[in-house]
Amino acid sequence: MKSIENLSLLIIEDNLGDFILIKNYLEEQIENIELHHAKNYADALTILNNKDILLDVVLLDLTLPDKRGESLIKDIVSNCPDLPVIILTGFTDIEFSIKSLTLKVTDYLLKDDITPTSLYKSIKYNIERKKSSRELEESEKRYSTLFQLSPQPMWIINLKTLHFLQVNAAAILQYKYTEEEFLQMKLTDIFLDNSVVDDEPILQKQIEENRNIYKGRHKHYTKSGEIIEVDIYSSPININNIECESNIAIDVTEKVRLEHKITKAIIKTQEDERYEIGTELHDNVCQILASSQLSLEMLKDSVSNENIQWLNKSKEFINLALEEIRSISHRLAPSFFDYTTIEETFNELLNTFNLENKYTIDVCIDFIKLKDQKNSDIQLNMYRILQEQLRNISKHANAKHIKLDIISEENNCIMKIIDDGIGFDYNTLKMGIGLANIRRRTELFSGKMQIISSPGNGCQLIVFLPISPM
Repeated sequence: MKSIENLSLLIIEDNLGDFILIKNYLEEQIENIELHHAKNYADALTILNNKDILLDVVLLDLTLPDKRGESLIKDIVSNCPDLPVIILTGFTDIEFSIKSLTLKVTDYLLKDDITPTSLYKSIKYNIERKKSSRELEESEKRYSTLFQLSPQPMWIINLKTLHFLQVNAAAILQYKYTEEEFLQMKLTDIFLDNSVVDDEPILQKQIEENRNIYKGRHKHYTKSGEIIEVDIYSSPININNIECESNIAIDVTEKVRLEHKITKAIIKTQEDERYEIGTELHDNVCQILASSQLSLEMLKDSVSNENIQWLNKSKEFINLALEEIRSISHRLAPSFFDYTTIEETFNELLNTFNLENKYTIDVCIDFIKLKDQKNSDIQLNMYRILQEQLRNISKHANAKHIKLDIISEENNCIMKIIDDGIGFDYNTLKMGIGLANIRRRTELFSGKMQIISSPGNGCQLIVFLPISPM
């Protein structure tokens, strides 16, 4: 049965007998066919440049009166790049047939082996293959355009080795590396987080576990040593059977800086308000209660023996109120800036927390660097973090032993708060206000927070905060 499709073909063949044979083969298989015949390269060029002739396939003989061989192939292909070109030849040169396929010829057929069916199949196959190839090229071109012209830095990495495979112009501009330098680097070379850089398997595991679109915030180095914060959006992609990952990096350094500035202003306002309330309680309310105690003392001689117990009881209650208000005022307004040392303030917090001696508390504190007044904000921030975690332990941990370590290493202060409570599964933990506040305060000072816990094994809260050198 003949195919009823409409096809338009150009046969470039100087041998009339071969042309008639090919024409008969085609008419035997195809019902509606439009054939154009060129006896030489010049005629072929005229037909190919005629915009009124819409071709589907070009059948090309390799030996023409005015051009032949490789030169002929290159010129024909360059004049019809979107059309499948099928070579029809009487020469059985295997090496040349293979080479011709590298010149973007779609098929190579020997005239002696051609049948009507094989010729038709070759034409149909190469039309569809050219169509698919054209669609793929257009898709790749669109992707390449989007990739290269994106205003946001983009790159593609090999998931196994983490090497950069492609980078766009925006990434080169942002990170100050040339394309050649990028292609010699790995993703870990731009990471600020040493724990990630030092342990590539961890990063690979994180990447592989997030096989769909992943979003995360990271700190990166540029070539000039500048530290930037970026939001990374990544998704898996397969290139030539290699598992890769496409990444978009959005610079949020200024955004984070502004957020930190706003958050610091909010925290400062809160601290000022706490300090004002604490001072008011300490300086005014305590004075009023102390005056009340003195007034009661002056009434002592005029009170009958039967009512003296009530007088003493009133003085006792006022004394308890004084102690409670002093404790509250000290927690609201830590006094290590003006009146006491930071060690005394921390110890007072721990003693107040453990008034009933419910806990055994081990303390190891090194405040040498923290005593520098440049770090007063860090001091108060650590005090608030300790307050928050002690509150968490009191409410949830059911612990008996607490260990507090505060040490200085280079330009970092590390605070570890460890308890032997019931613990929890951190992976399933829904972060409450307490831990959220600790994380917020830690990130506010460009620090890191780590929680190590599991059911039945207590909890370790580790906070790393950079501090100014003395």
